Amino acid sequence: MKSSFLPISHELHCAACNFTFQQNQINTFCTHCGQSPIEVQFNLAKSIPKEIINQNERSMWRYAKILPLINNENRVSLGEGWTPILAMPRLAAELNINNLFIKDESFNPTGSFKARGLSMAVSKAKELGIRSMIVPTAGNAGGALSAYCAKAGIESIVVMPTHTPDAFKKECKAFGAELILVNGLINDCAQLVAKIKNDRDCFDVSTMKEPFRLEGKKTLGYEIAEQMNWTLPDVILYPAGGGTGLIGIWKAFKEMLSMGWITNIPTRMIAVQAQNCKPLVDTFTQKQLDSSKYQGMPTIANGLAVPRPFAEQMMLKVLAQSKGTALAVSEQEITNSVKEIAVKEGMLVAPEGAALLAALKVLLNSGQIFKDERILLLNTGSCYKYLENFEF
Repeated sequence: MKSSFLPISHELHCAACNFTFQQNQINTFCTHCGQSPIEVQFNLAKSIPKEIINQNERSMWRYAKILPLINNENRVSLGEGWTPILAMPRLAAELNINNLFIKDESFNPTGSFKARGLSMAVSKAKELGIRSMIVPTAGNAGGALSAYCAKAGIESIVVMPTHTPDAFKKECKAFGAELILVNGLINDCAQLVAKIKNDRDCFDVSTMKEPFRLEGKKTLGYEIAEQMNWTLPDVILYPAGGGTGLIGIWKAFKEMLSMGWITNIPTRMIAVQAQNCKPLVDTFTQKQLDSSKYQGMPTIANGLAVPRPFAEQMMLKVLAQSKGTALAVSEQEITNSVKEIAVKEGMLVAPEGAALLAALKVLLNSGQIFKDERILLLNTGSCYKYLENFEF
């Protein structure tokens, strides 16, 4: 007999119109109100203790009670999550700030934070009987989907821009994925995915177009709180492409507030993009109504080349609620920051993560971040897969 694992009760609702969806059915996004993401909403109360965290589990699944997997036997895990938060004293001294930290997601399986979302999404796909999954990707999500599908015995199809560094392509092939290359950006890949899923029986696990990648990513927020002794940082800088982690961290903070695990949320969320592809920045600064017609260009930070993020309104809501902001940095600033972090702190961070250092300098100089604040950078992955993009 299969053993049941009972998480805290939850429901599926549209993030925009609150329409309810059945948990035991395969759900994508809400077409009831016009294609908005579906969110998992837990029934939380102040009486839920921190003791529900499994202290023996050194992965994101230590928070399994507040994740939406019903049967524990469907868990597909490679040890993702519980990544370190590291101090950056040399850079802090140089920038004349007191408390600078980085959460380093390069420790995850396949070298990026995409492991969190895909572990959760593939686990739920297994639970719901899905046998084939497809994703448009700028790189890291494709590698993660390939790995977790291999672990689960599920077919994986990865649609990736041709200009993506070869390491990402080889990674997907190594895990047995079907790799399809497209001349263009991730939105062009998404158009092909839409066609393929109509011709073949495969489930589209695109960013925020199903409910469960967000749940994996929200574990970042739980870890940040737990690792910082339940006192949140004043500022979190996050490299925003599709924005799942930005939304997920904020979702976790609000859940913890509901349970009484934290007493307040002082954190300003800062979304950082590349000048070559800055749809959220342009919408945030009211240069456009929304990103539906935005035309982006490739960037050395491949994961930031998301010209039309599906969850743009949810990202804007996080920035508004947290009193945060959005800004973009140049290709040269990203390159310089990769090198500076490597030389000063001994870390070869992904270009998406390195963009945060350039943004931090701008915000310090403009007086939007103060020297005595606790500042956390969110490095999304390892630079080792991007090395062909750089000359050191």
